[in-house]
Amino acid sequence: MIRYASREYSDEEIFKILVPEIRQWFKEKFGKFTPPQRYAVMEIHNGNNILISSPTGSGKTFAAFLAAINELLLLAKKGGLEDRIYVLYVSPLKALNNDIERNLKEPLKEIYSKFDIKEKIRIAVRTGDTTPNERQKQIRKTPHILITTPESLAIILNAPRFSQKLKRIKWIIVDEIHALADNKRGAHLSLSLERLVYNMEKEPIRIGLSATIHPMKEIAKFLVGEGRSCLIVDVSFIKKMDLEVISPVDDLIYTPSNELSNELYRLLYKLIKEHRTTLIFTNTRSATERVVFHLKSRFKDLEGKIEAHHGSLSRDVRLSVEERLKNGELKCVVSSTSLELGIDIGYIDLVVLLGSPKSVTRALQRIGRSGHFLHEVSKGRIIVLDRDDLVECVVLANEARKSKLDKIKIPENALDVLAQHIVGMAIEKKWRVDEALKLIRRAYPYRKLPKRDLLKLLHYLAGEYEELEDRKVYGKIWFDEDEEIFGRRGKMVRPIYYLNTGTIPDEVAIKVYTTDWKFVGKVEEPFAERLKKGDIFVLAGNTYEYVGSRDMNIFVIPRPDSSPTIPSWFSEQLPLSFDLAIEISKFRAKMEKMLKEGRNVVKYLVKN
Repeated sequence: MIRYASREYSDEEIFKILVPEIRQWFKEKFGKFTPPQRYAVMEIHNGNNILISSPTGSGKTFAAFLAAINELLLLAKKGGLEDRIYVLYVSPLKALNNDIERNLKEPLKEIYSKFDIKEKIRIAVRTGDTTPNERQKQIRKTPHILITTPESLAIILNAPRFSQKLKRIKWIIVDEIHALADNKRGAHLSLSLERLVYNMEKEPIRIGLSATIHPMKEIAKFLVGEGRSCLIVDVSFIKKMDLEVISPVDDLIYTPSNELSNELYRLLYKLIKEHRTTLIFTNTRSATERVVFHLKSRFKDLEGKIEAHHGSLSRDVRLSVEERLKNGELKCVVSSTSLELGIDIGYIDLVVLLGSPKSVTRALQRIGRSGHFLHEVSKGRIIVLDRDDLVECVVLANEARKSKLDKIKIPENALDVLAQHIVGMAIEKKWRVDEALKLIRRAYPYRKLPKRDLLKLLHYLAGEYEELEDRKVYGKIWFDEDEEIFGRRGKMVRPIYYLNTGTIPDEVAIKVYTTDWKFVGKVEEPFAERLKKGDIFVLAGNTYEYVGSRDMNIFVIPRPDSSPTIPSWFSEQLPLSFDLAIEISKFRAKMEKMLKEGRNVVKYLVKN
């Protein structure tokens, strides 16, 4: 049953359940609980699944972890922490994972420094950035809190030794759940969670977090799966917002492109200088690199005060940028999508969206990064560079001011995703079809999966179609149709599964190192193939000279103040949301009708 939480607990009631060490630390650090914490902490403590929707900076992440940390600290005081994972935290971004790890370790460090506690709560991150040495360390000394991504979770479910550490998880936290629910990454995660809890003696408590969710009941069902109850904590009160759509020039139609570009950078520089910290969002990694390079090269006083942040940069570079921004060492950071979710980057005065973010929800998420604390004004400026973008952004801004979120549509019965998990399940053991179908249907996106579709998929994965072998596609499982049993075929299935699980588009990434083996980031293979010795290109907002390549690595020398090319990456463009597309269509139809009727369109637009 899905229902809304109706009881707001008092601070005294929550303090009563906390161990003295956390109680004292919390009172000294914060004093009182925030609305999402007053609604959620006790319900999680009581063992209820919960979906929390509240604005950025309202303390929802701490609300999700507090009951678990409290129980773990109680065990640590007695020396009773077992060598197993108690809390599994899943988020869509590696950068958010690193941030959560830091934000959990700091308060625990403060508590340990003040109180004598026998054992330490171990926290670890497991993503694609995790080194083999770190993974081995996690097997030897199991983290009590594991922080990961949907793709890494799917892999560790089939890790022979590490998967055993997942058998008695008590809490599962899914952060930024809206960024997963409306795409196949979410379908992938939902199946992973059902595989995780299958055969567990006791179901883990599921906790979902987001600042922007619509519709909430549907997302709650996605979080918990079929046949489970969930409480919704909705404290998504509307934050005050200062939002404007602006243009660098008066005429977007006839202004020459070079003049438009010059005016754009002058406008960005002006906005950066007028504010203490500015976060600029582009929609692509290529645009991020281009903007940082031009701002640095045109305005020398920004050197050392502006940086790029996106997923193709090395982990060390990303963490350094996040830390410097949080500490107030940077005036501006330019990002594609990697900073739009709830990473703690300190106080941001202004968010600039360079072009349409293609979705009202994404716009609100990005603009909400400014005025991070509760009851502060979120300040955003959307800069448009052509007339179509102007129309789109005006409609988007109007919808954003009304807080009309895009409706999330959960994809159903994605067979390509299911195929991956069938292979993963076959690696574990032999399955009866009805047993597997029962597990699959517990995942909300697959609740209506017809058995005939599963049978067809099993035939396909068993390589039973003649044309498959002609395409060099061979069976990954065996399937006994009479007995309705399936299992894995051969030892190579496991590495095939590891290398192919997930729904993020493949990019053949070439690692970029300086000649002294400092890792800078990654570029795409087609871009790397075009490079000639002496070529200059931009990465992490800095210019480098290509000197050579070896295996899947290229080597560079830093070359500041050189004229570069900008690398490009695959799967860059953001899709326009369905709801926003409908509103733009309505707006254009209305303008056309008013023009035909001879009405004053300019007056209407200014007024509305």
